[in-house]
Amino acid sequence: MMLLTATPEEVKKLLDTYEKDVEGIKKGCLQLAWYMRGSVTYEDVLNMSVTEREAIDKIIESNLKVTKDSGLPFF
Repeated sequence: MMLLTATPEEVKKLLDTYEKDVEGIKKGCLQLAWYMRGSVTYEDVLNMSVTEREAIDKIIESNLKVTKDSGLPFF
């Protein structure tokens, strides 16, 4: 059996890192749900894999570029 040890400071630093990661994930998921305009809920996005969220993000970026280049309205 392996015993893991860490100082309270190390644990706090790790928890702070995790908290920032979680906030980043939440923000990204909320942003994707907003761009999807109700076709995908926040909960749906949270249940997607990282790969799926990255793919949708790339599609959105591509569509934004096409919209900007064409001069068509985005909204």
